[in-house]
Amino acid sequence: MPAAQPWSARVDHDRLDSHTRALLLDAAKLAFETLGFARTTVDDITRRAGVSRATFYVYFASKADVFGVLAERLRDSLLRAQEAHGVDLTDPVAVAETTVAEFLDVYAENLAFITVLEHQALSDEHLRTTWHDVRERLLKRATRFVERLVQQGRAHPAAPTDIVATAASGMITRFAPTVATEPGERPRILRHLVVLYLQLLGVESGREQPHEHAPARGDRDNTEEQS
Repeated sequence: MPAAQPWSARVDHDRLDSHTRALLLDAAKLAFETLGFARTTVDDITRRAGVSRATFYVYFASKADVFGVLAERLRDSLLRAQEAHGVDLTDPVAVAETTVAEFLDVYAENLAFITVLEHQALSDEHLRTTWHDVRERLLKRATRFVERLVQQGRAHPAAPTDIVATAASGMITRFAPTVATEPGERPRILRHLVVLYLQLLGVESGREQPHEHAPARGDRDNTEEQS
């Protein structure tokens, strides 16, 4: 049997590293959500991941380190939810439907971790700054979207652009707990959130109703895998 090429061995090792790190991150997220930050230990994380303490320290210096990485992963997920992939960016209705659905799903999926993050940020200046910056970036991006629509004559908002963006975000985060605990309510909540957002924007949908049955994130992932 021919010897493995060095680059091939490195690729295999990188894939293993990535898989193990992902296991640790998922296990840590579940531990923090279940136990809170203070009560979670490295042993809790490694037990859930099925790896040794030594393996944990290959990837992370401490539980605070892995918590910080999870906060960054949450930040990236929330920012991606605003990007409206796969839709016509000149169509404000399509963008509203997509971004509201994505943001609602991401927030609902991570609600337990967000609760722990917000609590921990009260005593951790770095996390407090990180979470503040995330919210500011989300708000500024949403505000720019509204401003572009106004400049293009596509929207006539009912309030200043930053107020509209803040109100839209507040509506979504307010109903995320319901979606997290009662997923059957998602279609109804999503439908009305999109309608309210469009009304805030001063945009006529031109449709009887938005896409009530927009698939949840897990369903979208499964659909993409099957295509």
